[in-house]
Amino acid sequence: MGDVRGFMKFSRQSFGKEPVAERLKHYNEFLKVLSPAELQEQGARCMDCGVPFCHTGCPLGNIIPDWNDLVFRGQWREALDRLHATNNFPEFTGRVCPAPCESACVLGINEDPVAIKQIEMSIADRGFDEGWITAEPPLTRTGKKVAVVGSGPAGLAAAQQLNRAGHEVTVFERANRPGGLLMYGIPDFKLEKSRVWRRVEQMKAEGIEFRTNANIGVNVDAAELQRDYDAIVLCLGSTHPRDLPIPGRQLAGVHFAMEFLPQQNARNQGDEFPPEVSIMATGKDVIIIGGGDTGSDCTGTSNRHGAASVTQFELLPQPADLGYYPRRAERPAHTPWPNWPLMLRTSTSHEEGCDRHWSILTKEFRGDAQGRLESLVTVQVEFVTGADGRQLLQEVPSTEKIWPCQLVLLAMGFLGPEKTGPVGAFGLELDPRGNIKCDANYMSTVEGIFAAGDARRGQSLVVWAIHEGREAARAVDKYLMGATHLPSVNAGDFAWK
Repeated sequence: MGDVRGFMKFSRQSFGKEPVAERLKHYNEFLKVLSPAELQEQGARCMDCGVPFCHTGCPLGNIIPDWNDLVFRGQWREALDRLHATNNFPEFTGRVCPAPCESACVLGINEDPVAIKQIEMSIADRGFDEGWITAEPPLTRTGKKVAVVGSGPAGLAAAQQLNRAGHEVTVFERANRPGGLLMYGIPDFKLEKSRVWRRVEQMKAEGIEFRTNANIGVNVDAAELQRDYDAIVLCLGSTHPRDLPIPGRQLAGVHFAMEFLPQQNARNQGDEFPPEVSIMATGKDVIIIGGGDTGSDCTGTSNRHGAASVTQFELLPQPADLGYYPRRAERPAHTPWPNWPLMLRTSTSHEEGCDRHWSILTKEFRGDAQGRLESLVTVQVEFVTGADGRQLLQEVPSTEKIWPCQLVLLAMGFLGPEKTGPVGAFGLELDPRGNIKCDANYMSTVEGIFAAGDARRGQSLVVWAIHEGREAARAVDKYLMGATHLPSVNAGDFAWK
């Protein structure tokens, strides 16, 4: 704790943002980062708590007080080393993680929490700018071969950890570019793809092989993988979307969010789509069903397309508006500090223009004689307590409403990995939630096949995916070698370098 009065002397400063009218003209990142001097002040606000609850908020167990203090002291290179000790890709989490660490910050009990997220991002970006982040190939090889299926955040983390343990790692990706969710799910205005590419290039230089357009069980034989590799790690993501099987679902103009978002990301990378398959919001009344992050990403993308209007529906009631940094006393009783609070959250995409509605259920899609979407019908709902004490969804009488729309995007969450492809080809057993069933060591019901990330735990955050990839890599290394030196946050191992 370099400045014992830092949290009293300095107030929290947040990212600046490009004006809405300007940032809607492009798909690039638009946050304006604080200067090094301002970031040092933000680092000084960290109290180096005796019990740093930010650690419990972060699935990776990031050693947050250490690198906050190092930034305050101007020791950026050392801060980068400390950050990389627990997080392979801090430039990703520094941009797209919702920062549960800040929600758990002790200072956040009665003041604005430390600006952990922007300090993290700035450390990583400076590491690239200064040339400190370079390839780190292993000094020796074990002779073991591992296949990682899926190149999202879990797959990339698992691959890098296993490669640094000395194994020969090949990453199989069914898309035409590596990156998974990072490449095709998260919009460029939240995470520019050049940042994904440079990590892939670093990993290639470390000796990792990437094979794209490789879909296990479709154009790559699953049996060959089992024969040619000593272990397989499935990082498939949770890509089976929740559907809305109501009248009119078949109409042209009703799409899953993950049909819409990947197309725009691919366009930004130079791909082209013929008009008959291209999904564009330009000039349309767009309704997004689902109030989470995916729905928010659809909002930002639709506004950049030039939508006539953007409306977002959420089935659940509107949560309390507690501001951006709620104090402990303001948090709901069922999500107290240091837990992630249930509260109204307004994203930068919402700021750009979105009409939001809560407690609303879509009943029917309506179209014209050509089968094109024209409108949808909704009803207001409320939750009531049943005789058994359970909450039941109930329609509110006389609240039916017709909404004009020409594009509907379904962003209602995901139901686990797709059951075709690797899951079916390897004959894996699923748990009751539809995810790949694994033991405590991340191994599936098939010997030598492991799983990590959303495919194992269900849809979650990028930071959880990186955590899962790292932990699964440790389990695989121990399975192959009988022992492992890879670190584990679950084992309380914060060793670095």
